[in-house]
Amino acid sequence: RSSVSKHSDRAGELAGMIGGNKRRTEMMFHIDESFAPGTGVHDKEGFVPPSAPAQDPIACITATEHCFLVARESGLVQRYSLPHLSIEARFAIRCRPQVIAANCDSTRMSVIDINGMLTLYDVEVRSAARSSMIIDHEADKQAQQPDQPGTQLDFERKDVWNMRWASDNPDLFAIMEKTRMYIIRGLQPEEPVLSNAYICSFKDLQIQSVLIDEVIQNPESPRKEVLLDFETKSLRDTRDILTKVSNLKDAFNYVDANPHPRLWRLLAEAALDMLDFTVAEKAFVRFEDYQGIQLVKRLRILDDKVKQKAEVAAYFQRFDEAEALYREIDRKDLAIDLRVRLGDWFRVIQLAHGGNEDLLQQAWSSIGDYYADRGKWNNAAQYYAKAQNNSALVDTYYFLEDYHNLEKLIDILPEGSPLLSDIGNKFSLVGLCEQAVKAFTRFGDVKTAVDTCVMLNQWDLAVDLAQQQNFQQIEGLLAKYAQHLLDKNKKIEAVQLYRKANRHTEAAKLLSQLAKEMPGGAQKNPDRIKKLYLLAALEVEKFKTKTLDVQMTGATAGTLTTAQTVQSLITADQNVASDKALESPWRGCEGYHLYLVAQRQLYEGHYEQAMKTALRLADYEDILDTQTIFSIIALTTYYNKFFMQCSKAFIKLEASTDISEEMRKKFADLALRIFTRNRPDDPPSRMDSCPKCKQQIPDWSVACPHCNYRLPFCVASGRSIFSKERTGNPAEEVGVLSNASGVVKCRCCRHRMYTSEVRKIRNCPLCHSKLAPDTPGPSSSSMGGLGPGPGLGPGMGPGMGPGDLYGGGGHHRFG
Repeated sequence: RSSVSKHSDRAGELAGMIGGNKRRTEMMFHIDESFAPGTGVHDKEGFVPPSAPAQDPIACITATEHCFLVARESGLVQRYSLPHLSIEARFAIRCRPQVIAANCDSTRMSVIDINGMLTLYDVEVRSAARSSMIIDHEADKQAQQPDQPGTQLDFERKDVWNMRWASDNPDLFAIMEKTRMYIIRGLQPEEPVLSNAYICSFKDLQIQSVLIDEVIQNPESPRKEVLLDFETKSLRDTRDILTKVSNLKDAFNYVDANPHPRLWRLLAEAALDMLDFTVAEKAFVRFEDYQGIQLVKRLRILDDKVKQKAEVAAYFQRFDEAEALYREIDRKDLAIDLRVRLGDWFRVIQLAHGGNEDLLQQAWSSIGDYYADRGKWNNAAQYYAKAQNNSALVDTYYFLEDYHNLEKLIDILPEGSPLLSDIGNKFSLVGLCEQAVKAFTRFGDVKTAVDTCVMLNQWDLAVDLAQQQNFQQIEGLLAKYAQHLLDKNKKIEAVQLYRKANRHTEAAKLLSQLAKEMPGGAQKNPDRIKKLYLLAALEVEKFKTKTLDVQMTGATAGTLTTAQTVQSLITADQNVASDKALESPWRGCEGYHLYLVAQRQLYEGHYEQAMKTALRLADYEDILDTQTIFSIIALTTYYNKFFMQCSKAFIKLEASTDISEEMRKKFADLALRIFTRNRPDDPPSRMDSCPKCKQQIPDWSVACPHCNYRLPFCVASGRSIFSKERTGNPAEEVGVLSNASGVVKCRCCRHRMYTSEVRKIRNCPLCHSKLAPDTPGPSSSSMGGLGPGPGLGPGMGPGMGPGDLYGGGGHHRFG
């Protein structure tokens, strides 16, 4: 491969390394590094500057779209390509540079040295020069080859203090020499112009400069006069030729000899003024103005020279002159069309007064848009009203907060108009419920009207509207009202509302949430939390009963099949399976009931019974916290001398991450004091047979260690039930005491208890429903209130049995 292809490959590799990533990064490299592909470039944060300063520091730099030039104090100039940032050439100049600049195509470089001498250099990297890409910096002692970058051109100027290359012509540049400005074309200067301003830009044969000295004297508020414009000789000559010569042929020849887009544009404009479309078209083609070419084509189609002059005047933005020309030939319609194209609607109204009504309405509406764009809503509303632009009037009145006129539009608009829905939305956003309901009702959207009342907390209006319009979704409305109560933290009222709406699952969820969020938890309000869980469980039972009743409606006991019964049970389970509190509704009530029973038994001195009840609490870690459960287990087992169970409880307390480090340390110290005096052994206990595997197990066991059968418990005493319940006994199903089985089951909560524990009570200790066989199941009145009273409060009335001990009984705070 040739060296040129190798160089391009290396440049591509370097470009991939530097610019391959889409994320822009800043790269750094030292000027003395070789900078071969893949080396020399560093990330800005990873760059380490050299310890010793450079022997040949940088004097000045410049950059174009294609290259980056760095000049050093010794006169060495290095050229890098952009955007790849690979070195293209290195050459020497015979001076110490102060300012360097490159022309627009990166072929020439100007240098102003420290003595004010301006010199030019050819810095174009040609194909022949690419084979020897880098020229040794010692080459300043030898003559530069004509095809190598760095060749000095035959041009020198003294006392130069400012220069600027033209941004659109590589051969044009301007210099400031003492108090004169010279414009150089190629290497030949034009006539100088007296000036002491700094050159800002050089474009379109026009130089813009600024008087820096005057700007510095008043930098906060400089005058416009500090900006000066100068034209090149070719631009001045072209203007003179176009002014003095009537034949455009000479002007065309002059511009053709000195081509520039600015000159071609001047020639095209002059040709249009003279209606010389041939020259104008050629000029537009030469400076590639497609719109100008299309204009010439349209002008040639017109058959009237007055129309042609009017279009040319409009092209040069002399609109009044174009309108006057149209009116001279009695073409008022063309004048109006011109003003419509310009968007001059005020003039359109003047011209079209008493004419086309549709055009006037369009003009009025457009003037309203004009004022609306500038925030002058009062003026906009006047013109929108004249134009009968109701859509714009809605927005205008809304921005003006003129709700009185906005409400009037409701009666003006026809029924079913989409604007009525927009008006309703705007009224609802500002809280005007009655007006919003009026708009939505006229629109025919009753549901949105009701939703608006709900959103704005106008529940009375929502219910009245639902009744007037026979709104079928009243239950959903009540649900939204419940959410409104929840937002105001009125959860008890929301529960009552859910019960009225027969939304038992929502009421149960909310009650469970109230129980979990009760301040103080089991340490302060265990009785109240139990009542909340009990209410939630009863709501779930109501839901299941209602579901079965609905699905069994119309079917008698003789016609209902087993498959239908199973299907109804499966449906009920699916409806409550989405929430754990609904899936096991009695679990929370059981946990706090056992906790209260254990506390009562402990304070009454029944340590063995208290231990049996407390050991069952280990199954309710999702209801009660770890410290509460295992504290009471440790306490009851300690008093009952069951130190093995006590040791297990202390192990759980010391290992739990839910307990603070300080408390765990206290538990460890307490365990140390206890078990240094007592061995971790359990005393002998009574044995009983497992109802499932018939193996002998301790009577305080919660589950059989042989078959893992979990023993049911007596809700009255907390003991495990070993005697197997006799099935098929109808007396047990209704709550009658059964001496044969020794247990009785509550038909409400379906929990069992020993008959010996409930002989003197008439109510279930867990759910407080009556145990008499002739008493029906729990009615809605059995829910009672959450405070004291005949429901579930401490004062439940006579005959409650152990339940009256739970309301205000003491409890132990362990640790």
